[in-house]
Amino acid sequence: MFVQIKNLKYQYSKSAKAVIDNFSLSIKKGEIVSILGESGSGKSTLLRLLVGLEMPSSGSISINENIIVDRHHFVQPEKRGIGIVFQDYALFPHMTVTKNIKYGLKKMSKMEKQKRVDEMLSLISLTEYQNRYPYELSGGQQQRVALARALAPAPSLLLFDEPFSNLDAHLQIKIRSELREILKHTNTTSIFVTHDQTDAVALADRIILLENGIVGNELLPSELESSNYMLKYRTGLRI
Repeated sequence: MFVQIKNLKYQYSKSAKAVIDNFSLSIKKGEIVSILGESGSGKSTLLRLLVGLEMPSSGSISINENIIVDRHHFVQPEKRGIGIVFQDYALFPHMTVTKNIKYGLKKMSKMEKQKRVDEMLSLISLTEYQNRYPYELSGGQQQRVALARALAPAPSLLLFDEPFSNLDAHLQIKIRSELREILKHTNTTSIFVTHDQTDAVALADRIILLENGIVGNELLPSELESSNYMLKYRTGLRI
């Protein structure tokens, strides 16, 4: 498997309960996995552990057979080759679209950087917007620029933290379809955390249910509608 998360645990020093407890997950190269759970289920903590903003209490994470964290190893965030698209896109307001995309490109010549930016602009269909600033773009366009910036360095793993929450319902439908198509076209291994069942079904190859930091069922998108998760959701029970 391309990504291996084994027995991951995260617990605050003064807390009796783990935020993430015995979390294990294997992901194939190019697979899109959605972590679905309510607020407080541990989704954001999991992302922070993956990207290296937190140190797990125990367990290990490896990507392409390279250990990035365990009892004896801790690879710094900037050396993990992991990209992330945030809820608010986190674009630099004083930079043009081109400069935002180019920002994460290191150890490339000027010509190589521009070639990569041109490829990303073509991929997200925003070539004609290359000299605009974020405030001149719609929410959907900002989302695509954030995706292009994350994809430009060719990350081993791409993480998404509820990236559609700031978009209106009509735009969410369009962006979901575009995002999945781009991720599949680039064969980008991705983890998408969300509380929204529609997002999970539209994007994922597999859905992992997370409750109080513990992995619940693993489902195909077609299985979610008839699952106990949806039954509890409809009846208002805590999931």
